[in-house]
Amino acid sequence: MTLPRILQDRLRLPVVASPLFIISGPDLVIAQCKAGIVGSFPALNARPAAELEVWLERITRELAEHDRLHPDRPSAPFAVNQIVHRSNDRLQHDLDLCVKYKVPIVITSLGARPEVNEAVHSYGGIVLHDVIDNAFAKKAIEKGADGLIAVAAGAGGHAGKQSPFALIQEIREWFDGPLLLSGSIASGRSILGALAMGADLAYIGSAFIATQEANAVPGYKEMITQSAAKDIVHTNLFTGVHGNYLKPSIVAAGMDPDNLPEGDVSTMNFGSDRQKPKAWKEIWGCGQGIGVLKDVPPAGELVARLASEYETARRALVDRVAA
Repeated sequence: MTLPRILQDRLRLPVVASPLFIISGPDLVIAQCKAGIVGSFPALNARPAAELEVWLERITRELAEHDRLHPDRPSAPFAVNQIVHRSNDRLQHDLDLCVKYKVPIVITSLGARPEVNEAVHSYGGIVLHDVIDNAFAKKAIEKGADGLIAVAAGAGGHAGKQSPFALIQEIREWFDGPLLLSGSIASGRSILGALAMGADLAYIGSAFIATQEANAVPGYKEMITQSAAKDIVHTNLFTGVHGNYLKPSIVAAGMDPDNLPEGDVSTMNFGSDRQKPKAWKEIWGCGQGIGVLKDVPPAGELVARLASEYETARRALVDRVAA
């Protein structure tokens, strides 16, 4: 199947930057899109709810102005992540604004809702739904999603447990639509690897935490540059859903990362009245691919680095196959 044009045109790299809770905001999204990859943010990052329209207006305006001034290198489209879990009482408000501003791509998480997909389709947008296994993937497509984000083991945030090889090959047995892969992707070589496995695009999150535009405290960014896969802990304690976190941040909070109790899924709450969870303020989410990250560059510089690495890896692979 040919990818929708929105996932082909204007992309410097086959990459979607994942929406990072608290961390992704207009500065980071605009920088990502100008650099030539899909930038994204969770709608719930804009607080209070009225702030979401401010963000959407700014992103739309600044990217349009960039395209006017630089028609030779237009910006990539942007995406908004909607948490469709039943506790999110902002969903309809936030979805209405996405329709108003005709957000090109909507990423849905923690549930699949046909009415959300229909609203996005009403103006020509597309919906990508993130999944951690094949069963959830089938449900999402049955309910009208246009594409899938396969969240494999090693991804930051609410990560899956399956190998990317297993997850991608099972989905590709029946689905030939847009498929993204998430999980430990932080270099150009790993972007190429995602495509070789059968994905259409790579989904990258943790690498962008350690960029200048990210809304993360300096200590968080610095910890990423000093950590590697061995420093990631997989637990459901902090949100009720399994995710990956930086071990040093757990230690700093006075807990033993090797002896954490089980969490409770019933504690999940995405309502407008909730406070920012302590887990996300003091315990820092991150994926396993961070071992290659050694500095905190501007987002555009990171994208340029990924593009150079990707091209070097692509040429090397072509030569190896030819030999």
